[in-house]
Amino acid sequence: MYSVQKHQSITNGKKTGNRAQPILGQGKVVQEFDQVIRLPIALEEKACAESVRLLNQILADTMSLRDLYKKHHWQVAGHTFYQLHLLFDKHYEEQSKLVDEIAERIQLLGGISVAMAADVAEMTNVERPPRGREDAPTQITRLLDAHEIIIGEVRKGIKKTEDTEDAGTNDMLMGSVLRTHELQVWFLAEHLVNLPTEAVG
Repeated sequence: MYSVQKHQSITNGKKTGNRAQPILGQGKVVQEFDQVIRLPIALEEKACAESVRLLNQILADTMSLRDLYKKHHWQVAGHTFYQLHLLFDKHYEEQSKLVDEIAERIQLLGGISVAMAADVAEMTNVERPPRGREDAPTQITRLLDAHEIIIGEVRKGIKKTEDTEDAGTNDMLMGSVLRTHELQVWFLAEHLVNLPTEAVG
């Protein structure tokens, strides 16, 4: 519990009363990363713990995909630059929204969501790209591979949350996460169709 230290404040040699003094230099972990606390949501603690584990994996991979979209948004080049520059940023924003939804669901279940880049890098199943610029087809292929990894995890999560009767997580995975990924895959994959750029007459 936060306590406030009161100190006499002196201005020009006169006491001006008590003031709140921040307690600095604090450092205390109040819940471990792998610990799940019970919240009154009428769901078994074991079910919550299982959902937290699977959601943290999806979260780590979603954060990696989100950042991959931003990397490609900055580095895309070629005759499709304008379209892909805008598309990658749109998908980045949509993935950012998913990151927040998934993280908040983890917290709601009594867990702790993965948050820092170093921890995400240790957990993610998404392959790390090179630092340099890749051509557009390679960028799109890399994004599609990441989407497929996450979609596979989401489908497993849907089955698992059906079994544990975690309807809230199940609904989020199906109604928000899966559908967002499937739609983004469609938009990306169509850019790899080998059609002539000029009209055939």
